[in-house]
Amino acid sequence: MMRHIDPAGLTPADRYKLLIGTIVPRPIALVSTVSPDGRANLAPFSFFNGVSSNPMSLLFCPSNTSAGAEKDTLRNAKPAAEGGVGCFVVNVAAERYISKAVGAAEELPYGESEFGVVGLTPAPSAIVPAPRAAESPVAFECETIQVVRLAPGQPGGGNVVIGRVVAVWADDQVVDARCRVNPDALGAVGRMAGFTYCTTRQRFEVPWGRGALENFGR
Repeated sequence: MMRHIDPAGLTPADRYKLLIGTIVPRPIALVSTVSPDGRANLAPFSFFNGVSSNPMSLLFCPSNTSAGAEKDTLRNAKPAAEGGVGCFVVNVAAERYISKAVGAAEELPYGESEFGVVGLTPAPSAIVPAPRAAESPVAFECETIQVVRLAPGQPGGGNVVIGRVVAVWADDQVVDARCRVNPDALGAVGRMAGFTYCTTRQRFEVPWGRGALENFGR
């Protein structure tokens, strides 16, 4: 039996549980940024996705802290006109170092780098001042286009950071000359609810449109 749920009647914690339990699996952006005074930061976000191929764009969604303040990644990535640096790098959270990617969620004092804590290597980017993670098989350098604040100053309030991709780093074993990605070599990890994650090893193909109905048989 289906039941109607009014989001307005739920606590923020219950809304969060409903979202992360049903929107699965979610890709994970391991986002690296740099502070205005040059200190690197690294943090994972699973409210993340591609936006557009023209222009090539990504978004990720850092929530406010429990006190309603901006998290370090947002402080760094927001446009320079708002006090940030105006850029970020999205590194793929790969299976071979997923514990380090998740470990970067550790809350540290602003300016203290998670790179050193988790053992990942900051490497120079081609265009933006924020470093990329050298271990990532694919990294997208982004210039921040816009920050959409859904609940400014509120505890846990959502923020959408939209960035235009200005450079891409790709391992030759993962992305070929025609920009085709080998999913086995990429080894991406998805986020489920709670402390649960999943791999992308089990895959199947479904034709598009009517072909899915006619040929797939489900």
